[in-house]
Amino acid sequence: MSRFFAGSDSGSDSSSEEEVQRPAGPTIFTFSDDEEEVKRVVRSAKEKRYEELTNLIKQIRNFKKIKDMSSMLNSFEDLQKAYVKATPVIVKEENGQTPRFYVRCLVEMEDFIIETWEDREFRKNMSKNNSKSLASMRQKLRKYLKDFEADIAKFRETPDQPDDDEEEEKVEVKEESDDEQPAKSQVVQTPAAALPVRDSDSDSDDWPSDSDSSSDSSDDDGKYTNMRDKFKKNKEEDKEKEKRKEAKRKERKEKDIRNLKKQAEEEEADGEGWEKVKYGIAIPSEKPKMFAKDAEIDLNLVIKKLSEIMAARGKKRTDRREQIELLHELQTISDQHKLGPAIFVKIKLAIISAIFDYNPKVSDAMKTEHWTKLLERMNEMLDLLLSNPGLMVADSVTEESESLEEPPFKIRGCVLTSVERLDDEFTKLLKECDPHSNEYVERLKDESKVSTIIDKTMKYLERTNVPSELCRIYLRKIEHVYYKFDPRVLQQKSGELPEDHIHSVQETDKLCKFIYAKDNTDRLRTRAILSHIYHHALHDNWFQARDLVLMSHLQETIQHSDPSTQILYNRMMAHLGLCAFRHANIKDAHNCLVDLMMTGKPKELLAQGLLPQRQHERSKEQEKIEKQRQMPFHMHINLELLECVYLVSAMLIEIPYMAAHEFDARRRMISKTFYQQLRSSERQSLVGPPESMREHVVAAAKAMRNGNWSACNNYIINEKMNAKVWDLFYQADSVRSMLTKLIKEESLRTYLFTYSHVYDSISMSTLAAMFELDKPVVHSIISKMIINEELMASLDDPTQTVVMHRSEPSRLQSLALQLADKVNNFVDSNERILETKQGNFFLRGANQGNFRGDRQNYRGGNNQNWDRQRRDHRKDNY
Repeated sequence: MSRFFAGSDSGSDSSSEEEVQRPAGPTIFTFSDDEEEVKRVVRSAKEKRYEELTNLIKQIRNFKKIKDMSSMLNSFEDLQKAYVKATPVIVKEENGQTPRFYVRCLVEMEDFIIETWEDREFRKNMSKNNSKSLASMRQKLRKYLKDFEADIAKFRETPDQPDDDEEEEKVEVKEESDDEQPAKSQVVQTPAAALPVRDSDSDSDDWPSDSDSSSDSSDDDGKYTNMRDKFKKNKEEDKEKEKRKEAKRKERKEKDIRNLKKQAEEEEADGEGWEKVKYGIAIPSEKPKMFAKDAEIDLNLVIKKLSEIMAARGKKRTDRREQIELLHELQTISDQHKLGPAIFVKIKLAIISAIFDYNPKVSDAMKTEHWTKLLERMNEMLDLLLSNPGLMVADSVTEESESLEEPPFKIRGCVLTSVERLDDEFTKLLKECDPHSNEYVERLKDESKVSTIIDKTMKYLERTNVPSELCRIYLRKIEHVYYKFDPRVLQQKSGELPEDHIHSVQETDKLCKFIYAKDNTDRLRTRAILSHIYHHALHDNWFQARDLVLMSHLQETIQHSDPSTQILYNRMMAHLGLCAFRHANIKDAHNCLVDLMMTGKPKELLAQGLLPQRQHERSKEQEKIEKQRQMPFHMHINLELLECVYLVSAMLIEIPYMAAHEFDARRRMISKTFYQQLRSSERQSLVGPPESMREHVVAAAKAMRNGNWSACNNYIINEKMNAKVWDLFYQADSVRSMLTKLIKEESLRTYLFTYSHVYDSISMSTLAAMFELDKPVVHSIISKMIINEELMASLDDPTQTVVMHRSEPSRLQSLALQLADKVNNFVDSNERILETKQGNFFLRGANQGNFRGDRQNYRGGNNQNWDRQRRDHRKDNY
């Protein structure tokens, strides 16, 4: 055995006093007295896994504070992986229950992501990477939380309960330390911590002896036979500890409940109740004190207090919520002391102004709770104004001239401005809601309340009789009525209702005529005219609506109006086109809709949404302004219905025109949109059965071109098209029958244009049978075509036939005429180019002018004679 190992043997007691003879060979490392022993702490698998989860949760919370979504997403993914690793430990140690600290982290993440996602302003300012990470994390977290729904629901019931029982364990260990010997720390010495070889110069007292170390571990050696038994946990002891913990926990909860009850009883004895806690902040239930207990409350004191409260309005540190509460308290005090209706109205006006001021951003809608309060306060104020004829609220009243004590009462303020702002807030609320949600329906129910407030304001202002204010409130009333369909109008036309029955058209007509007569501003009058036309067109009053458009000349000046008025003009033209279509005025319908549909963006022109492909062309400010101009969803016009009516009108005009001018080189396009749809369909090598609305119209146009009215009608009127378009019309059956009649007539015209050169004569009875029309109708159509020189034919009344005249050129002759015209144009253009070149490079001085004069004389006179001779020669040959 080596002398080194022999010297380090701790078996004999005498070896501790002898010097160890070192060999002269290799150097042996010694250990200094100051160096601490290196200890390896043995931890359970639960501690390791939980520590990893805790560190990741800390990272997530730090990233949440600085709103670093990208890093937060990475940590969340690592947290999921760490939890998967810890699952076996959780199943074994926690009986499969999710640790509460882990559930707390998931709940915090869910709340944070929901709050961030709803903050639109913050999301707009986020970087692209953070925005993408937020969307990804929102999706992943939603999916991940489905596995923890029960745990999360249980956590949300008692969110204040501590996450684990670490504190209780510490307390329990401390209590047990007085009675029992603390357990040995589970420490195993590493080889570096073993007894080193002592230096000959070192003192023996500085080193621990073997007897000490052996005596320290004698208890453990006697208790455990091997390492496995030493570190094995006793299940019975763990169960006993768990029972003690559970008992302590229950005892602590009972103690807390007793303390809370005792505190509540003391507070009730003092005259105070429980404090309401909202969002973690205690809101004092004690109402703000307005006046001293011994103060004599009269009108002047209340007015002075009201002025003090309103003086703080708009200041930087003013609490808006507290201001509203103070005003309500002041209102209650004035009601208790019966200080009169004037101060009641004045305080109500102040409360309404404070509620409007509560929302810091003017562009955003107010909260629902404040909106409800606003409606209540407005109704209360208007009821009092209507019940007291001596009350007058006006801007013209100064603070010095206010009369609040004796009638006639005069109060400074403006009811009309408050009502107009209320109406604007209602529109904002509707725009903020999702139009396909129940929330939108709930908010839309408030329209009846807003209309009631406007009606009450109308009655009040009619009593004051100020024309400018009456025009403004009348226009607000019109804007709540003009887009609504009233079936009583058509019922009265059909005789189902008596003539003296008042409906919305009569009410709108009365209000609009007052504005026409009394208003001095162009904007109010223009909006009233547009709303009036819209309402007439909605109820099939085609001639009244058309006459109003023609008399007002709005189409000439509308481009100088503000954007909201231009939007109203576009909406009016859309419904005017639909009204013309229902009355079978196809050309008028096409002319009304062509300006909207030719642009390709009717959605933007009608303020029913923004096109996504054009968003990059707008800045954020422009996009925000345009979104504020959008119409609420319940006022939208069906764009598919509008496009279908436009395309069908274009088909009924364009197809006969194309058939009549098939070989005309100068043929113009009546409807560019319809022409493009037709040409794109013709370019396709394989055309299947129609599916969309546009494909149905194109297929119908092709059938009409061939004179097949039945196929055309089936493509336009079928179950799919009825569901998409025609069933949306009021009295849809009459619209469908009108459309079938028009298809028959225009198909007959197209057939005659296309195949007239094939016939020498054709019987009108045959045509009537082919197109299922009455003979008088066929006779009328053909007569109009002959009179308008569209068809070269004559009618033979005794035989009821149409005799065709061979005056029309054949296809080859038409192509030859087109070629001759193009060659003539080519020659003329060459002559102009030659004249320009000769004048610039070959002629000088007076000769140049003489030559140009001769050329002009030739082109002005002789060339005309030559053209006339050419036409005569062509006619003789044909």
